[in-house]
Amino acid sequence: MAPTQSPIIESRTQLIEAISRGCKPEHAFRIGTEHEKFTFYRDDFRPVPYEGENGIGALLDKVQAETAWTPYYDRDKVIGLNNLLGGGAISLEPGGQFELSGAPLETIHQTCTEANEHLRMLRKFTEPMGIDFLGLGTTPTWSLDEIPAMPKSRYGIMKPYMEKVGTLGTSMMFRSCTVQVNLDFSSEADMVKKMRVSLALQPIATALFANSPFLDGKPNGFLSFRSNIWLHTDPDRTGMLPFVFEDGMSFERYVDYALGVPMYFVIRNGEYINCAGEDFRAFLDGKLPQLPGEKPTVKDWEDHLSTLFPEVRMKQFLEMRGADGAPWQGICALPAFWVGLLYDDTALDAAWDLVKDWTEEERQALRLGVPTTALNTPFRGGTIFEIARQAVAISRAGLKARKQLNWEGADETVFLKPLEYTLEIGKTPAERLLDLYHGEWNGDINRVFTDYGMARHAA
Repeated sequence: MAPTQSPIIESRTQLIEAISRGCKPEHAFRIGTEHEKFTFYRDDFRPVPYEGENGIGALLDKVQAETAWTPYYDRDKVIGLNNLLGGGAISLEPGGQFELSGAPLETIHQTCTEANEHLRMLRKFTEPMGIDFLGLGTTPTWSLDEIPAMPKSRYGIMKPYMEKVGTLGTSMMFRSCTVQVNLDFSSEADMVKKMRVSLALQPIATALFANSPFLDGKPNGFLSFRSNIWLHTDPDRTGMLPFVFEDGMSFERYVDYALGVPMYFVIRNGEYINCAGEDFRAFLDGKLPQLPGEKPTVKDWEDHLSTLFPEVRMKQFLEMRGADGAPWQGICALPAFWVGLLYDDTALDAAWDLVKDWTEEERQALRLGVPTTALNTPFRGGTIFEIARQAVAISRAGLKARKQLNWEGADETVFLKPLEYTLEIGKTPAERLLDLYHGEWNGDINRVFTDYGMARHAA
């Protein structure tokens, strides 16, 4: 059966509906968790290329045969797998970061089961291939020149453009990893409230999950270098979105913002057409130089929305984008933190009370400060440590109120333990790594691969 043709955009209403149709009743809210991890060879800690019998392409082939997930291609190369029945996908980031985009699930228990089943399945193949995974925010040792590029056409367009508009865009592409969660809204008003709360608290999440203190084989002077990377990637499509806190925030206001962000590409017949720097509004008028006289489809607009990278991104759900990649036991803490804050009305009200009087200048100061100082970032005469403690407590109350129990009778608050441990000892994951580097590891950065490889730490 031929794919259904996406409709041509004839009105502004279609631009808004591409986002607003994500509204759903609370009983239909789901949790979609995405986690990236670096792939490396256990024998010499090198990054894994796409090609070769022990390359990422071969790993994708083995996973496809095991799962019967549907492969998708860039030209003749398999670059990912889709689970057409249960939802979810495996995809590749530019430098071979291996990503699971999880299915839309009802509970964090299901999310954690999915993550662990994913790793157990991968380990069947990666063990004989000599491959392991690393959950950090940035590559600890590899230079950009050492990282093999994946065969994805869009990255061939993005890379030179990013080199023009920022200084660390290629590091974002090739040397960073994150854990994200995608969450739903019930109405425009619900979207606005959740977006304001999550934008304001995104630097708090960055601080709690700070986990990228190394680069080029040594400490880099940051606790979340991944977060610092985003400050120097592309100012047009990143940031804290001050307009979200202004009166009149709406789906349409986000559309206005997205229309002002330069394009990357348009896809036609499976090929990526380089439109980097072009104006989507010109495309709406049939004046895109690369496709003269042609107007965009709804799919073109959705593709464009996926090339925006603010701290919280809106599509038909909200994406929390502030956290570093995490070791395996920390992956479920990120969705737990945000679900507790946003999926219980009492918790959401409490979170809004926590942040509603913060000024634009204060929010931006937090965004600029947390990559370096994390929980010690100054705020109103103290630090954000106390804000983080309150946010985690609100999240815990929200998760408890959801009353989602596993087979042992435990609720979802169990997944906050990594964050509560961070608050208990007063040190982020990055600071604990630095303690090891300067102490037990005696400056041997390769210990991060041997001690933190995911395959040996899965549940």
